[in-house]
Amino acid sequence: MSTEATNGHGDRDEAGTGSPAPETAKAELARVYALLLARAGETQVELRLDATRRACEVLGDIHTAAPTITVTGTNGKTSTARMLDSLITAHDLRVGRFTSPHMHSVTERISVDGAPVDIPTFVRIYDEIAPYLDIIDAQLESEDRPKLTYFEALTVLAFAVFADAPVDVVITEVGMGGQWDSTNVADAQVCVFTKIGLDHQAFLGGTIEAIAATKAGVLDRSVDPSPAPEPVAVTAVQDEAAQTVLDSEAERREIALVAEDRDFRLLDRQRAVDGQLITVQGRRDVYADVFVPLHGSHQAHNAAVAVVAAEAFLGTEDKPLNQETVAEGLAQVTSPGRAELVRTGPSVVVDGAHNPDAAHVLAETLDEAFDFDYVVMVLAMLGDKDFDGVLEELHRSADVFVVSETLSARALPVDKLAEAAREWVDEDSVIVTSDINAALMKAIDLATGVAAKSPGIVVTGSLYTVAEARLLLGKGEES
Repeated sequence: MSTEATNGHGDRDEAGTGSPAPETAKAELARVYALLLARAGETQVELRLDATRRACEVLGDIHTAAPTITVTGTNGKTSTARMLDSLITAHDLRVGRFTSPHMHSVTERISVDGAPVDIPTFVRIYDEIAPYLDIIDAQLESEDRPKLTYFEALTVLAFAVFADAPVDVVITEVGMGGQWDSTNVADAQVCVFTKIGLDHQAFLGGTIEAIAATKAGVLDRSVDPSPAPEPVAVTAVQDEAAQTVLDSEAERREIALVAEDRDFRLLDRQRAVDGQLITVQGRRDVYADVFVPLHGSHQAHNAAVAVVAAEAFLGTEDKPLNQETVAEGLAQVTSPGRAELVRTGPSVVVDGAHNPDAAHVLAETLDEAFDFDYVVMVLAMLGDKDFDGVLEELHRSADVFVVSETLSARALPVDKLAEAAREWVDEDSVIVTSDINAALMKAIDLATGVAAKSPGIVVTGSLYTVAEARLLLGKGEES
């Protein structure tokens, strides 16, 4: 890959630094993003790996340029991936991280050195790989098969960015499932399973067992791992059905599986200002009184899984993971859109809970970490999600629901969401608004006008909802 920092038209900034002017950079990013969006979207999934593999191979096996950690599961994937990034960065290794979805800019999905890749690099690498994507597209079409999808092309772009940097470690978050997800072209040295639940049943199956089996596909090897270290699987606490499947699939592939509460555990956690203190019994050591600047027991368990995954990955290093590295790494963790306090006076918490399991965790976190005595719940969801299940988990946490619609083409119609909400709470406790801006304004009016010592606003239902709210509250920039 070329290292010259130019965009597709060769524009440079007036200072001669080699970076395009800000407006030019944004225009170039918009051009590239439009080309990506012209491909089949993330809900138009192709159950295949060979297309992504062909693209990576023609670009010089970019998917093998650095050892990989893959994170799959249903909830907690992004937070766990971000924790792993921070831990391994604290170990003085350069990390590339690929996560999804993004909230404000597509560049958020591809991170190097703990920050989104800069726009000039994103554009440059895309323009360099675009002719090769065209070659693969033509091959696929000649076989009467769909061209590379948006997510497949973005995965190839991520691996190309990481090879260009270059990075020492790649952390990938599975987009959906595992077995045929495009991130699975890389043979991960460590495979991480966060809590598995019901989601994307149309693609993954209608049972926990079926979903777990599909996610266990990240354990597949495309090449003999020797002389590389033998792969390791690390899993969070699972329902018995999911754990049985994971154990069986790991045994069948002769891969060691390390399970929370069986091989390692969260020994203790205490609420602290702006987060919590945790103690983790790892496989190599006990990491005591480590500060995690995130709320909720789920984040404490995510941290325990991340610590043990980092132990497994760094097991072949001359310098093992230690207390100081764990403390430094976890203290730097952020997880935007996950029980995130984005405003005070009145307090506004945003959380991307989009399925019943995530909504259950949000309800527990609100009860434990925030002292709200009156809650206005701003809720907007996508039409393919279990909105009744989410309402079942959240209705006891809300004094009033302000329901709305996101800007997504997949948005659940507000009238349908309002009708569902009225099945769980009094009709007077459901307020319908036209968009997220109107919902926030109404929520702020309600929270400031109520006779409560500590009113709070919670915005949830989708990361699309959270992204809109963050922008409106000045916490993000549009791509």
